[in-house]
Amino acid sequence: WYGDHRDLHLSIRRQRQMCIRDRGYLHAALLRYDLELVDDKNTQLISHIKQLILKVYYGQEERINVNFSDYLSSKINKSYQYMSSLFLKAEGTSIQQFIINKKIERAKSLLVSQELTVSEIAYQLDYSSVAHLCNQFKKMTGFTPSDFRKTGYSMTAMTQ
Repeated sequence: WYGDHRDLHLSIRRQRQMCIRDRGYLHAALLRYDLELVDDKNTQLISHIKQLILKVYYGQEERINVNFSDYLSSKINKSYQYMSSLFLKAEGTSIQQFIINKKIERAKSLLVSQELTVSEIAYQLDYSSVAHLCNQFKKMTGFTPSDFRKTGYSMTAMTQ
């Protein structure tokens, strides 16, 4: 029985090593598609934060009527300071900057679709004013939303 027990431990150890190697391959393959393997509690928390942000700014969640940091804290049941520190450490950017980046990405797609006015986009993305959206958009892209709409739409039309 002792020999079988030892063989079982060797087998488990080999499987664990193979799993680690396979996880490496899987991780590399997922990265090619801008995906990630979520395998620990901190990574899961970061992923959950990102999902909540995307749901809010891509219209899958109802508009929130509280400060976004309070919203995240209530949804995840962790302090915003803790989440913010963990997010910065893991992602190399703050939650706030991640939100700004996602809002600008969303604004770009809405501008190119030509379905909403700049004012409607500002409202949909929770900007305090059209001017705030315009200033942040120009800072991030180098274009005003109106100029981006003209150039973005013509570039999209040329590629179709």
